[in-house]
Amino acid sequence: MREGVVVIGAGQAAAQLAASLRQGGFRQPIRILGDEPYLPYQRPPLSKKFLPDPKNPDTLLLRPQTFWQDQGIAIETGRRVGAIDRANRRVLTTDGDEIGYATLVLATGTSARHLPIPGIDKPGVFSLRTIADTLRLRPALDLARRIVIIGGGYIGLEAAAVFRGEGRDVTVLEAEDRVLKRVTGAAISDFFRTLHGGRGVDLRMHARVSAIEGEPRVSGVVLADGHRLPADLVLNATGARPNDDLAKAAGIACGDGILVNELARTDDPHIYAIGDCARFHSARYGRVLRLESVQNAIDQAKAAAAAILGQPQHYDPVPWFWSDQYDIKLQIAGLADRHDAAAIVGDPASGRFSVEYRADGKLVAVDAVNDGRAHMMARRKIAEELSPSATAPAR
Repeated sequence: MREGVVVIGAGQAAAQLAASLRQGGFRQPIRILGDEPYLPYQRPPLSKKFLPDPKNPDTLLLRPQTFWQDQGIAIETGRRVGAIDRANRRVLTTDGDEIGYATLVLATGTSARHLPIPGIDKPGVFSLRTIADTLRLRPALDLARRIVIIGGGYIGLEAAAVFRGEGRDVTVLEAEDRVLKRVTGAAISDFFRTLHGGRGVDLRMHARVSAIEGEPRVSGVVLADGHRLPADLVLNATGARPNDDLAKAAGIACGDGILVNELARTDDPHIYAIGDCARFHSARYGRVLRLESVQNAIDQAKAAAAAILGQPQHYDPVPWFWSDQYDIKLQIAGLADRHDAAAIVGDPASGRFSVEYRADGKLVAVDAVNDGRAHMMARRKIAEELSPSATAPAR
């Protein structure tokens, strides 16, 4: 029977969508199908506060079980969907169940990017995207002294801070010429390179891995230049890929993520996509974006819920992100990847400063280090200066 909303994926976006639907007066059934054995939980703490002491996963839960029960929201954990039957509006689970829907929402998130490197699947090589990843990593970490992290982005540097805080030897390998290059400017990259170097992390730029050695467990990493680094444990922190395989197989338009309009709707009028897996056009930034952030998961879920409730609101946010490393908090507002001018405000040596990025004279992003006020002001100012001039009609 086709009724209500079925959500594939049980992360932050799915949780927000369901809560927003109920808050908006939606009374039809809501079913959330998650392939993990946990209720919806926070993922950012996995590489920060949870990693040092992952004894109680319940501390990560977004809401207790009683909330979902009281709201009449069915969360089915350990359920994996194998296919979407668009013609009959149903999803087929891998255990043989058929679940009909009036509206389907894809909140499938991302997975760790798999590197085509010999030895990447050896015991002792880990990624860090889920609670299960953390629970597998912690016992191995307790026995490791020498750790090699592949990737100098958020997760790689956050994990490096945790590992160094435990007194372990840490080497971070970054293929680009600076850390955090995909998400921030040179001044912030320099600040964090100096920060980690001062804490004893061995940061190596232009470092490309050709193989991971060891038999059967990992014992070292071989670089493209032939240099060998001993390692008791390797963390793959090279980013994520969108989980859009189900959508592709169902014939839904995709392109490094599931393509949606400003209402978070796909090219199938009965199917929405939200969160890390979705790619949408931003009139504010003049291009198509796929954002991996708590802000995007929450706000895009609210937009999808509004559309399902018949109260459409165009989604075009000022994105924001954050990262905690040692005693430093980096807060990012906007997108700096296409700026043509940057200005430092304050003194980086003080540990509290910001960097403003402009394009064609307009403020497009601000990176704030230990400066929450600068971050909040930046979000308001960017929203004003990059107010979309027009919004395309909904499909």
